[in-house]
Amino acid sequence: MASEHGPAPLAERLRARGLRLTPQREQVLAAVSALDHATPEAIGARLREQAGPGGAAPDTSTVYRTLELLERLGLVWHTHLGKGAPVYHSSEHPHLHVVCASCGDIASADPALLDQAAERLAADLGFTVDVGHVALSGTCRRCRESGTEQS
Repeated sequence: MASEHGPAPLAERLRARGLRLTPQREQVLAAVSALDHATPEAIGARLREQAGPGGAAPDTSTVYRTLELLERLGLVWHTHLGKGAPVYHSSEHPHLHVVCASCGDIASADPALLDQAAERLAADLGFTVDVGHVALSGTCRRCRESGTEQS
């Protein structure tokens, strides 16, 4: 049985837009799901590793184009976690990100933690928060307790 974001829903969403289900699209979506929070480069590296020395893997530009398409289809989200390329993750489980500025550890948090702030932003500014793209920077417990937090 296919998951909510497996090949069947992907094929349906593609057909609804007049597009085809290609092996590259399936591979990129599977890599995003397996890697959780991954840059396009990490996704491409995983696909090259899976293909092996003689196998064919999508090139970097195909990975980027496919990620953009999967995001337009609502299957993946990207988040900027600070410097560098955005990371991609499945949209199946919405979450916000907390990133340790000291060690770079990424944790996921329940988007409901921002409900009051989101309501306030909507009331005061008419601004709607997209929690799938939210990343909060700070210091994780391990770095704080070990005294390695960044100043």
